[in-house]
Amino acid sequence: MNILIGLLPALFWGLLPLCVSKIGGRPSQQIMGTTIGVLLTAIAASIFFLPVSDSAWAWLMCFLSGAFWAFGQMNQYRAFTQIGVSKTMPLSTGMQLAGTSLMGVLVFGEWGSAQQKIIGAVALALIIVGIWMTTKQENPQPDAGGNMKAGIITLLVSTVGYVGYSFFPNFTDIPGQEKFLPQALGMAVSAVLLSRFEKDGSRPWDKKVLQNLIGGVIFSGAALTYLISIEPARNGVATGFTLSQMNVVIATLGSIFLLGEKKTPKEMRFVLIGLALVVIGGIMIGTNTPPTP
Repeated sequence: MNILIGLLPALFWGLLPLCVSKIGGRPSQQIMGTTIGVLLTAIAASIFFLPVSDSAWAWLMCFLSGAFWAFGQMNQYRAFTQIGVSKTMPLSTGMQLAGTSLMGVLVFGEWGSAQQKIIGAVALALIIVGIWMTTKQENPQPDAGGNMKAGIITLLVSTVGYVGYSFFPNFTDIPGQEKFLPQALGMAVSAVLLSRFEKDGSRPWDKKVLQNLIGGVIFSGAALTYLISIEPARNGVATGFTLSQMNVVIATLGSIFLLGEKKTPKEMRFVLIGLALVVIGGIMIGTNTPPTP
């Protein structure tokens, strides 16, 4: 059951980039719409059925978690415009897996035995090789190198935000459901501040923001199930985060078949083999750390 809970965020996060890319808009508009949608969902859920923590420390940690996520997600949206969804998602996944799994092991003591560390390292290696295969190009365009370099730099910056998103909630011992509202508030506040620094001429408060509220509702499903999944008694950070990153399969294939991002037959074979390696690595990690009784 815990593994199934861990895979639910992958479903929702796989649909999110397809949704916001289809709707369109600038990164500032996309992140504003997404975070406002999350906050509205969190407020409604907290009124009707979700418990709300009364701990100031828990609110601070979860607020910071949400603020870091908004920073990471806005930069991922920016990378979509630089190198496309089908390249962004595998690269972003690899960077997040390396950063967050390492944080879970070093800071929170996950993968405690030597055997678990070996299995985890092999699984991460498979995932990284698989991600590299998904980005291979048969006939690179002359400007592809520059675009790819810019995209990688953007995604490295975004990884800082994603690591913080998973890192801060683990300094509290409240249930995952109680983390959702303060986290959503941190996301919305951070998005408003980030949009103020954008110099791309966009107007973040317009109809594209409203349309991207749909992305916020989709993300809410991922955020809530993810907070439950990474609880120590379920999957923990290293395992829960890795399972959630199976969203790369949905997002990558969806960007090719639904958004029309082009792949040659040879590139498509590389993509399928690479995604298979990612899934195998994810399953290895998903069964590597049994939850605490």
